[in-house]
Amino acid sequence: MSELFSWRSSTRTQGQGQCVEVGFASTVVRVRDSKNRLAGQLSVGVRQWGLFLNMLKGDSSRRCEDTP
Repeated sequence: MSELFSWRSSTRTQGQGQCVEVGFASTVVRVRDSKNRLAGQLSVGVRQWGLFLNMLKGDSSRRCEDTP
């Protein structure tokens, strides 16, 4: 069974569509090119996505290396 995704793009694109989109489901997060949505998607687990965002934000208390 396929999961439904709620896709979002950055508000910084200002409607130009030249960005990546992030799709959220219950157990996985997917990233795709907004200009070529059929080209494929990168899938990561929800926990790994959260760790990735923490790393981007500079939260050194939770790093990606902390995951097994």
